[in-house]
Amino acid sequence: MSHSEHKQNNFEFWRLIVIYVIGALVFGYFLYRLFNLQIIQGAAYLSRADQNREETISVQTQRGIITDRNGFVLARNVASYNVVITPANLPSDEGATEEIYRQLSALIDVPVSNGVINDETVKLFKPCETDFGITEIVFIGDTNAPFDPVEIKCNIDQQTAMIIQEKSSDWPGVGIDTEPVRDYPTGSLTSEVIGFLGPIPASEEQQYVSEGFVANRDKIGYAGVEQSLQDILAGKNGVRQVEVDVAGQIQRDLQQPIAPVPGNNVELTIDTRLQSAALTAISGEIDFYNKYLNKILSTNGVVIAINPKTGEILAMVSYPTYENNRMARLIPSYYYQQLLADPDRPLLNHAVSAEYPPGSVFKLGAAIGALNEGVVTPEKIIHDPGHITIANKYSPNDPGKEQTFYCWLRTGHGDVDFLHGVAWSCDVYFYKIGGGFEDEVPNGGLGIYRLGEYAKALGYNRATGIELPGENSGLIPDPKWKRLNAGENWATGDTYNATIGQGYVLATPLQVLMSYVTVANNGVLVKPTLVKQVSDSNGNIIQSVKPQVVWDITKDPLIHVFDSNNIPTGQLKTVQPWVLQELKQGLRMVTHDPTGTAYASFSSETVPSAGKTGTAEYCDDIAESKNLCTPGNWPAHAWYVGYAPYDNPEIVVLAFVYNGTEGATVAAPIVRKVLDAYFELKAIDASSGTGGQ
Repeated sequence: MSHSEHKQNNFEFWRLIVIYVIGALVFGYFLYRLFNLQIIQGAAYLSRADQNREETISVQTQRGIITDRNGFVLARNVASYNVVITPANLPSDEGATEEIYRQLSALIDVPVSNGVINDETVKLFKPCETDFGITEIVFIGDTNAPFDPVEIKCNIDQQTAMIIQEKSSDWPGVGIDTEPVRDYPTGSLTSEVIGFLGPIPASEEQQYVSEGFVANRDKIGYAGVEQSLQDILAGKNGVRQVEVDVAGQIQRDLQQPIAPVPGNNVELTIDTRLQSAALTAISGEIDFYNKYLNKILSTNGVVIAINPKTGEILAMVSYPTYENNRMARLIPSYYYQQLLADPDRPLLNHAVSAEYPPGSVFKLGAAIGALNEGVVTPEKIIHDPGHITIANKYSPNDPGKEQTFYCWLRTGHGDVDFLHGVAWSCDVYFYKIGGGFEDEVPNGGLGIYRLGEYAKALGYNRATGIELPGENSGLIPDPKWKRLNAGENWATGDTYNATIGQGYVLATPLQVLMSYVTVANNGVLVKPTLVKQVSDSNGNIIQSVKPQVVWDITKDPLIHVFDSNNIPTGQLKTVQPWVLQELKQGLRMVTHDPTGTAYASFSSETVPSAGKTGTAEYCDDIAESKNLCTPGNWPAHAWYVGYAPYDNPEIVVLAFVYNGTEGATVAAPIVRKVLDAYFELKAIDASSGTGGQ
């Protein structure tokens, strides 16, 4: 048998069958996959393909402008120039690209090459916040999206931007991208009111993205009216639906683009000129006493001015504050940490967010309540020997422990009637009418429950609703509050302390101001506002804020009637108008009578005013850290609130100086300067015909 015949006889046919079967299975599998992809899942993959070629682009809108009542710009949008490179448009010649990098580097002071690219450094990469050189930044941009401009340096000056634009033909791929950045022309003068912008927080990203915002690009308000009026100022981004190629380059619009809607413009009630006068007054007074005493008496305080008839805030100073222009593009970490570490808390608007013991400026509630409830008459004489001693009881059956309460004038004021009790701010007079004293003021005087009713009627213990974030509501304590929060029964001495705005009583400067607005308005409490009107981008007024009356304590029954067991009867009462007129006479004597506590500051006033001094003892964490909380010799805040003209008030001004000691000495001169500035500006506006006030 030949060799060839032997090979043929050894051929096994089943092997060929196996090969055919395997081939058929493979072909069948691919045929099935093709059928599955093209027919069964064809619609889904077609949709995904469309999604890959379609892209939605958000077109950034313009935020609304903020001005003061006279049209002075407080917040606006300015152009920020960013150097960008589009990797796909760079020359194909590496040598030419390197030459562009070298020339650009010399112009914008960014190195040609710097840093090492790895997974970790790329993860941390943020345009304009990186130490990478131009080469590394472009490499990252080319890897991600070659047709998208990548930022090399941000916020360059206009002259440099023009030079780069002129070289665009010689530097293909290099360009200037212009974006709006918030600018605050008045800076720290109004930052406590205006606030600043910041990136969308991760915790709120989902909400804002659903509203059309773009994370890591769009900014939102972080403080001031920038935050509280976010919805009014923000506007709405536009939308482009475009077709892109595989490299991400835009080919065409698939739908008619939706144009962005600019934010609305807001005119505030603030008068920047009066704001400047108020800041100068408080900073100058604080600096004077710090130098005069050769020690740091105080470093912070508040000034607020308001039109009592309309509730329009004319000035609001929380001193010291911060420079919001430093937050315009990004919030510098070192500066933000510096502000947080500052014991004066400059990021906090102390006018609405800080709560302090109000001291004697709080006495209005006790004064109105005592007359309205018949605890005393205006003519009733109460003797002030300089102090009183009471049995401090925690329950009716408690024999009590003797406790002495002193007047600020340790020698005493002698015989005091209502008007002089107010004019002299006689503590003993108010102790007795508030908590009672033997047979002189029987039945426990006004008492804590009724005191609380009248204080709340003046606006205490509630937020005012002003257009600012972080407003606090203060505290008017009562026995129930003390049991729940201090774990103790109410003591007799607590009522005496509360009557003069001490003990557990807390208030924001704005609340104190509004209590005087109520009195100046003959019982009408209006809502304070910072917004005068809102207009669209074309200047059309879409909202004009009108005065809002909260209540009239002479007409609206607000005050509960209590029985002999201090239980509300369900009946309500109002304040009799003559009570307010009597109080206003006492407030006028504060500045007009030579024995009034603020006479020294207002004796030469050209416009008759009225007001009240306040010196409030305190002991907080700052005082404790300095070992200042010595029993019987605590540090004190300085308060003064005044309004003018006395017979027809146009303006009410409050000054508060933290650790300022005497209200008559430190706070009253600040109010006097602000009142003078107001009437001087009014005269200037009248003579020029502008009517700015």
